[in-house]
Amino acid sequence: MEKRKIYTSESVAEGHPDKVCDQIADAILDACLAKDSLAHVACECMFIEKLLILGGEISFSKPNIYIDYENIAREVIKEIGYDHEDEGLLNYQDVIIENHIHTQSKEIANAVNDVNIENLGAGDQGIMFGYASDETPSFLPLAHVLCIELVKRASQLRKNGEFKGARPDMKSEVSVQYEKGKNPKVISVVMSIQHDPNAADENFKKYVLEQIIYPVIDKYHLNKDFTPYINVSGSFVLGGPLGDTGLTGRKIIVDTYGGFARHGGGSFSGKDPSKVDRSAAYLARYIAKNLVAAGLAKRLEIELSYVIGQRDALSLMVETFKTSSYSDDYLIKLIRAIFPTRPGLIIKNFSLHKPTFRYRDTSNYSAFFHDELDLPWERLDKVDEIKKYLDLHPYISE
Repeated sequence: MEKRKIYTSESVAEGHPDKVCDQIADAILDACLAKDSLAHVACECMFIEKLLILGGEISFSKPNIYIDYENIAREVIKEIGYDHEDEGLLNYQDVIIENHIHTQSKEIANAVNDVNIENLGAGDQGIMFGYASDETPSFLPLAHVLCIELVKRASQLRKNGEFKGARPDMKSEVSVQYEKGKNPKVISVVMSIQHDPNAADENFKKYVLEQIIYPVIDKYHLNKDFTPYINVSGSFVLGGPLGDTGLTGRKIIVDTYGGFARHGGGSFSGKDPSKVDRSAAYLARYIAKNLVAAGLAKRLEIELSYVIGQRDALSLMVETFKTSSYSDDYLIKLIRAIFPTRPGLIIKNFSLHKPTFRYRDTSNYSAFFHDELDLPWERLDKVDEIKKYLDLHPYISE
């Protein structure tokens, strides 16, 4: 094992142009599912300065359903904080919206339409990954958690009026060094925060360091002798879609594990749960998290694959990174015995077609970092069943 290794991760806030698009797509999904729990939604957005393009495919199982897509988009933009006209700041009222949403392909619809939701086949082919680590209470990699906490805290302080001069577009990056896989030490913290004109002074940077960065570092009892990089370009007035084109699904690494685990390539936002890009990725995370919480590995990655219209996963793979005393074959048998991989059962067991949460709320700060939402795929409700399986089927080392 290498004696010293540095891991780096990143995150973005809700005002980042790509995240604006993700939130609009998921807000449209929420509106569709509220009127028809069996709606098929694959919504995409592209934001270029003041032009927002809505695209994708949406179909309903019920007749005469109307969704005001344009109004939903404007409300999201407004709630994020792009709510008035100023230098470098987007105003939701000035946005020009082109709606190119059309109905879902009949070939795809035929593969996933079934009155009994348990019998639904996969909405597409693809591969999905799930990951968990015992490094943090959230079972996510430390560097990624720090990145999320930084932009989340900065955004909360901006919204409640404490962070003066801050605007919605923000990014973070954290590098953590390990000695033989242990003793994490923060090497550097990068924060880029959009601000009002003339707000980029030393007091602004001091506030970021003392009221945002240090509290997050202290929460995880880490060192403070790192190098901070705060708005190193000097000025960040022009931001959001005015400063950079936004696209749905372009922050899939930010949405998951910050680069510490693989990603299947399909984004979550704007997709109803029949799309295994979303639902099966949730399941993979759920499996990995419960196995790690049960003590079967310190780090664990799951891969699932599907074929359109088929009711069961085509393949299942486990990677424990040499942190488990159990063989991969044993773990796969355990997973198959406890965790149904059928898309319809994933939807039913997680109540994804009738969620108690808003999909829009999961499109910020990772899909796996929301204790306040009690997301079903983040629960540790399979740990006891896993331990019971171990008692009934003792592992014999090969």
